[in-house]
Amino acid sequence: MARLKDMYKAEVAPALMKKFGYKSVMQIPKIDKIVINVGCGEAKDNAKVIDAVIRDLGLITGQKPVVCKAKKSVANFKLREGMPNGVKVTLRGDKMYEFVDRFFNLALPRVRDFRGINPNSFDGRGNYSMGIKEQLIFPEIEYDKIDKVRGMDICFITTAKTDEEARELLTLMGAPFAR
Repeated sequence: MARLKDMYKAEVAPALMKKFGYKSVMQIPKIDKIVINVGCGEAKDNAKVIDAVIRDLGLITGQKPVVCKAKKSVANFKLREGMPNGVKVTLRGDKMYEFVDRFFNLALPRVRDFRGINPNSFDGRGNYSMGIKEQLIFPEIEYDKIDKVRGMDICFITTAKTDEEARELLTLMGAPFAR
């Protein structure tokens, strides 16, 4: 856990400072937070779905997830205001670095036919978002104990000003971008 944080201070920050020519160490981009989101629309029919998603996300992140509720009623989706329709976790600090390390080095290599993550999924302001099709790639999840295979969205929010800076930051931290 502290390994990636120490690596950032020792190797990543000096490399970024040299490449982009920053005058101050405060200009060096870093990962601010990671938001992991699981949308579960089937929760309107079955209340136990949210509990299963909370358990899975709690195991993966080591932190208690927050239930997201519908802001508006939508008749076509049979959705009422206030009904739970998703779960999210915001990781910061040591838990964030621990998750990044496990995600890049353990979870992603377990994806079937993995050739790297999409290098074009930046938002223009230095943040990176990606989706995963199944939660089984994480070693904490046991195949026998899940009720359904679910995907999730993972957003890396950085302090980088441009996509190029953010891409270099994530590459130096071990992100396996596709060539």
